[in-house]
Amino acid sequence: MTEKKQQIKYDGFTLLEMLVVLLIISVLILLFVPNLSKHKEGVDKKGNEAIVKIIETQIDLYAMEKNQTPTVDQLLQEKYITQEQYDKYQNSK
Repeated sequence: MTEKKQQIKYDGFTLLEMLVVLLIISVLILLFVPNLSKHKEGVDKKGNEAIVKIIETQIDLYAMEKNQTPTVDQLLQEKYITQEQYDKYQNSK
């Protein structure tokens, strides 16, 4: 009587393979997260610079039209800037 060995076929990952994948993902996260926070700071800084530039441009436009230099509050009241722009400008000071 000859016995045939049955081979068991597994359809999945071994624990070692899963650990290797988790290690790689962890290393990638450690590399990218600090860079993302630096980029966010840069974007915020550029956004604040853009708001200041918009306010300065609107001040120049107002001065050309009315022959006087306005305050930021006057720009808001006369609809040269939006409330959102005004708020961001006040927060960027």
